[in-house]
Amino acid sequence: MLDDQTVAGHLQELRRGTVVVACLAVLVTPGYGYGLLETLDRLGFTVDANTLYPLLRRLEKQGLLQSEWNTDESRPRKFYRTSDDGRELLRVLVSDWRALTASLDSLDEGLPS
Repeated sequence: MLDDQTVAGHLQELRRGTVVVACLAVLVTPGYGYGLLETLDRLGFTVDANTLYPLLRRLEKQGLLQSEWNTDESRPRKFYRTSDDGRELLRVLVSDWRALTASLDSLDEGLPS
């Protein structure tokens, strides 16, 4: 019998890349970090803030996100949006995800229920 820690570790690995895809997809419409956390959670992508903010900085450094500060409100917020390169990467990742899903579906057909 598998222990919970083993399962949790593998589920974490499986979901890790999906957060990048989700961020790039959601931020096609500009948004700020906390709003993104809420949106991702609502969509079923539970992400800790301590994971999300470094990810946003990394994606920005890679040129996949662009950001700007909005100082119109009393508290400045950094808004992010998916760059052209980020949109291209999103298309590639989603295409590959769909191919992987089709492959997993074909494997699933042969598994006992």
